[in-house]
Amino acid sequence: MKRLTAFALALATCAAPLAAKGPAPRVIGAPAGNGGTPAIAEARADAPGYTFYRPAKWPKKRLPLVLWGNGGCRNNGLSASHFLREIASHGYVVIANGAPGEERPVLAALPPANGPRPTGAAPPRATPDETQVSQLLGAIDWAEKSDIARRVDFSRIAVMGHSCGGLQALAAGADPRIDAVVAFNSGVYVRAGSGLSGVGIVKDDLTKLHTPVAYIIGGPDDIAYPNAADDVARIAHVPVFHANSPVGHGGTFQMANGGDYGRIGAAWLDWQLKGSKAAGAMFAGTDCGLCKDKTWTVVRKQFPENP
Repeated sequence: MKRLTAFALALATCAAPLAAKGPAPRVIGAPAGNGGTPAIAEARADAPGYTFYRPAKWPKKRLPLVLWGNGGCRNNGLSASHFLREIASHGYVVIANGAPGEERPVLAALPPANGPRPTGAAPPRATPDETQVSQLLGAIDWAEKSDIARRVDFSRIAVMGHSCGGLQALAAGADPRIDAVVAFNSGVYVRAGSGLSGVGIVKDDLTKLHTPVAYIIGGPDDIAYPNAADDVARIAHVPVFHANSPVGHGGTFQMANGGDYGRIGAAWLDWQLKGSKAAGAMFAGTDCGLCKDKTWTVVRKQFPENP
């Protein structure tokens, strides 16, 4: 009887940690993405300020980590869900700033681009930023202590964002843990203080970037166009890739699998974080993929001749 009691107690002790884990993550929407494994979006009760994207089937190897800042710095981690499922499907764990809110349907075609704003000012906005740079970088600290830590390769971390979230990405890019930066439809304001974003970054802060950085911009009608062009002109110490296509400030995030932005974003990450020469051929070399694409205009500085 004593042996049975001891055995039962041991079973209870082993089971206790499992019971203490709390509810399983809630899957949002259907798996999607053109990468090796369709990816899912998740909400987690233990991280209410974030939305997670990962391959639906965990691979055996650890995955690089990607941090995402939303357009408008909004508290909606589903604002670029189609794009972020595409990124995750290529073998990445993505943690987006903001709880999962509204997920918009896939667009069959892009809406007309907005008119140009040559001053580089942000559009009027009535509310302050709902998410912060500290929250974006805090996702690394959370992941290191969470149950997904064994799934993540913390030696390979990128940060990306759209518009105001792109400013968050540029600011977070100064962190020594970051290995690559992408700013979509974004750039530090040409006229300091002209925008309503609360992200604390000015032109001089661009010198703090220590990794390759890509600016993916929506053409002259993109309100971020003058800001990004000025950033690129100033950056003289790290490789910078600047690509424009006339899709407007909203980009192609709402297209199936994020449209061109999904294709370009995944390739940049595969090159920078995984060392893929095939992916790098989209950006580097005299015949780079985007260089030959007539829908894109490309500027490169401090850039390698070959991928």
